[in-house]
Amino acid sequence: MTESFTPSPEHHFTFGLWTVGNPGRDPFGHEVRPPLDPVEAVHRLSDLGAYGVSFHDNDLVPYGSPGSERDDIVKRFRRALDATGMRVPMATTNLFSRPVFKEGAFTANDPGVRRLAIRKACEATELGAELGAEVFVLWGGREGVEADAAKDVAAALDRYKEAIDLVCQHIRDRGLGLRVALEPKPNEPRGDILLPTVGHALAFIGRLQWPEMVGLNPEFAHETMSGLSFHHAVAQTLWHDKLFHIDLNAQRIGKYDQDFRFGSEGIRDAFYVVKLLEDAQWDGMRHFDAHPYRTEDAEGVWDFARGCMRSYLILADKARRFREDAEIQAALHVAKLATLAEPTTPAGGLAEIMASSPDEEALAAQGYGHERLDQLVTELILGAR
Repeated sequence: MTESFTPSPEHHFTFGLWTVGNPGRDPFGHEVRPPLDPVEAVHRLSDLGAYGVSFHDNDLVPYGSPGSERDDIVKRFRRALDATGMRVPMATTNLFSRPVFKEGAFTANDPGVRRLAIRKACEATELGAELGAEVFVLWGGREGVEADAAKDVAAALDRYKEAIDLVCQHIRDRGLGLRVALEPKPNEPRGDILLPTVGHALAFIGRLQWPEMVGLNPEFAHETMSGLSFHHAVAQTLWHDKLFHIDLNAQRIGKYDQDFRFGSEGIRDAFYVVKLLEDAQWDGMRHFDAHPYRTEDAEGVWDFARGCMRSYLILADKARRFREDAEIQAALHVAKLATLAEPTTPAGGLAEIMASSPDEEALAAQGYGHERLDQLVTELILGAR
């Protein structure tokens, strides 16, 4: 059984350099682990069976590095990729850590800050493309407000649109071939963040100059923080054909952004997310944006990474068993799941609907067996089936 849950590159598991490289710092405590060399991260993740790594621009190249130093860092990193066969499917930029972005980046009130942010993002697209990335994620961590009187939300959305359009223009002008994925989040570090949920971001994309270039990077923790179903968010993103990337982790409802190991919390939602991705045969990366517990030493980081991948594979096996379980399939028939795919409109169209006389009492009297179906799924997840 253990072998069936052993990760390999064919599973397309990826990690951010900032995940395994997280030093365990939190608002109440200093670092507990030393910095992790990106090259070591590549080699250790490769040994565990990962497919690739992602990075913020300054995870790899420290901010302000001279051009020659930048080139040396990138060459050394590329040698590690070549030696291991690891890939860089996604890159992003850090527009939230530096003091200059304290009031926002793309939506800062000061035009000078906005121009700096756009330049930094455009340069990060070049770094990502140079290392083979196909997706460029943008998380608007500082695009928000605490004092509502200080921010005209409509004007901020205008500036947000302008910034994304300019980044897309840069990608097109340079022939970088990247797609852009927006990452929604409701709050933290700002009191409220613009584009807080998948629904907000999908609506925003429709107003962009090149909407076909822009999709989403939904994150388990971000939707769960506000009590929403991540499974539903991913399903709607797929329905819109906008799932460009995904961040998998774990989160308790109503808490701060915990970024726990995938599968360690919210196991039912995690199961349905995995089942959705596997049933859809989605060909994207299974990217883990999570952090090891602060309790861990350097070696515990790799237990964390291994755990993320194993949990996904275990849940993928549960999804396979769901499809093969005769009792579950019979319960799905009672629930009339298959008939939801049938169009509501009959051959005669609306006129036929308006002329019909449905037996409301009979329709209301039927049961759908959700209790039994839900219990069967619970038993499957708990290992009793």
